[in-house]
Amino acid sequence: MNMHTNSFAEVIQSAFSEPVWTIVGPSVGATVYMMAVTTVFTLLFGIVLGIVLVVTDRDGIRPLPIFNRVLGTVVNVLRSFPSMILIILLLPLSRIVIGKTYGANACILALVASCVPMLGRLVESSIHEIAKGKIEAAKSMGTPNLRIVTKVLLPEALPSLVRAFTIAVIAVIGTTALAGSFGAGGLGDVAVRYGYNRFKTDILIAAVIVLIALVQGIQMIGDAIAKGISRKRFLS
Repeated sequence: MNMHTNSFAEVIQSAFSEPVWTIVGPSVGATVYMMAVTTVFTLLFGIVLGIVLVVTDRDGIRPLPIFNRVLGTVVNVLRSFPSMILIILLLPLSRIVIGKTYGANACILALVASCVPMLGRLVESSIHEIAKGKIEAAKSMGTPNLRIVTKVLLPEALPSLVRAFTIAVIAVIGTTALAGSFGAGGLGDVAVRYGYNRFKTDILIAAVIVLIALVQGIQMIGDAIAKGISRKRFLS
């Protein structure tokens, strides 16, 4: 349906029609799959990266200034690449690892590489918000570094970390949509093939509605968890 020949109201109405969702519906599963797998790896590697950046900082509990500087430079370099370019650059690596450069699995490697540096910096920033006195108190008591990380750094930064995770997951959703235009499938693929190339505005709007619903849902869940943790900590 073309917006030039139909009113906006008709386009919106058509976006909720059965023929449109026959096309859009199957792509939702591919997007959710990419989002779920990418999110798991992004959270895992992003948390580890953020902790390493904090711990090895000049003022960290295990200072390694040269290593920290090199790692920080690598993170900044990766963050400087637009997601689209990083996906293109890593597709050959996907061929080596997975055996192909198309489909959801082929793009997950690039999606993770695009999102991990961002989350690592967010985790680093969240942990740096912790009062230095609490860390110094733990160190003065002879607490091992690993225990400081697991019993002081992560618990104290938890509400801020949850908000950082929420931002990361929303970024993952946006990046999966972008990956659709590079053969990953999902909502991005439908939006480009039908909404853009074939001027099917109703299909484009339907895909956007699903993406908005996913983002809103993730944001509400993240906010609720963060507020719940903060409230529980205040009451205790």
